[in-house]
Parts: sequence; structure tokens; C-alpha cells
Amino acid sequence: MNALSVFMLTGLALTPLLSAQALPLNDEFELVITPTLVSDYRASGISQTLGDPAAQLAITLNHASGLYAGLWTSNVDFGHDSKTRQEIEYFAGYFWQINDNISLDTFYTRYEFPRESGYNQSDIQTTLDAYGVLLGAKYVSNMKGPDYEDENGEFHEGKKDEDLSSIFMGYHTVLPAEIGLEMRYEYVDYKDDVFFTESGKGRADYYDWEIKLSRELIGIKWALSYIDTDLSKDECTSFTGYDDLCGATLVASASKTF
Repeated sequence: MNALSVFMLTGLALTPLLSAQALPLNDEFELVITPTLVSDYRASGISQTLGDPAAQLAITLNHASGLYAGLWTSNVDFGHDSKTRQEIEYFAGYFWQINDNISLDTFYTRYEFPRESGYNQSDIQTTLDAYGVLLGAKYVSNMKGPDYEDENGEFHEGKKDEDLSSIFMGYHTVLPAEIGLEMRYEYVDYKDDVFFTESGKGRADYYDWEIKLSRELIGIKWALSYIDTDLSKDECTSFTGYDDLCGATLVASASKTF
């Protein structure tokens, strides 16, 4: 079944939920559930599903104070001999609505991959939204580095306790016809060389970017993103084992929040 057929079936499946909104539990708490289908799950520009579609689900419990907690999950596929097929994120944070045009969102996330605990990691992120301009940063700790071969040709598993940080800037607005526009440009730094060319030259960092258009129709948010990185095919292969997971692509998505 192609991606378009999947999205059309998802739209039909979600249509009965059109009148549903965030579920208020009492005066202080509400539960928000968002199922999503994407044609490719990309994280910082790199595919986590070998370019295949993903089904995702977010469940968030919000408090009137701005505190929130929840979980998010998606199927993944890292290929090769990886045993995990699922990513689970547990998160908690505080959303501060400073005024109508300025907000600050800070949260902690724990990432777990069933049957592949070596990929487990944690991060803390913060995003400032001021009049549609986005500024954000992320720090990841206890991350597994990539597998590698030493100068003698011996294979080694990636070390734990690798660190990663990223900073990004972006912008979002609403265009005519209620079309949402989001733009994002990110710098990712792995601290140590993890991306290598065929000649053996390595680097620790790269850039990725995304331009996204969205529109709500029949109660479902439909979106189309253009995503790319500055990684070469050689650098992508050295990091993921594949040469086609880091390049330019269009990603379609369909989601419903209730």
C-alpha cells in the first residue's frame, strides 16, 4: 500500500473524531491525544525508518499551571542487525505563556528502544517563541556513539556517554487560506568525528533544515515538509550504513489532536 493510500485511510478513520477536543479531566487537568502518520520519520534531518512510513502517537497530560508530562512513540527501523522496531519517549516540562506573543517551553525527555537498550538516552530542550520567531537548544547525554573500525580493521561497538548538542532557529506563521508555514534551521554537534568521507576525512557536526506547509481539512491537520541536510552520501553511509537517509526529501503527514 503506498503512502497516499495510507494517509487517505487514516483520514477516513479519524473522521468520526471531528468533534473531539482535548479531554478535560477537571478544572486543572486535561488530556491531549494526537495520532500521526508520516511518510518518513526524520529526526534532525536523518531518517529513522529507512525512508519508510511511521505511525506515531503522543499522549500528554496538561496542568493549568503550565506543567505537563506524557509519552510519545513511533515505529523505527535502523536496518542491519538492529532488533528494535519502536522508540518510546517519556517527557515532562513546563510551558510558560509569558504573554500573547511570547512563550518559553522547557522539557526533559527519556528515549527508550525496546530490545536495544544501547540506544537509550536522555535530553533537555528549551524553545523560545517570540512573535513567531523560534530559538531553541538541546543537550543529549548518555548516548551511544556509532559502531566503528579501528586502524587495524577491528570492529568496535560505539561507546556510551557520547554527548550531542544542537541549536536551532525558525519561524512560523499563518498564510492566506489558513495555510500554516513553519521553517527551521538546525546545527547539530556530536563533539567527536562521526561523519566520514570516502577519503577518511571526518567531522563532528552538520546542518539540517525543514520548510513545512500545513492545512486543516475535515478536522485533520495535513502537512508537507521539505527536509534536507548538508551531509554527503559518504558521510551519511559512515553514520547510518546507508547513503539515502540524509538527503533532500518530501515528507507528508496527517494528524488529529483530541
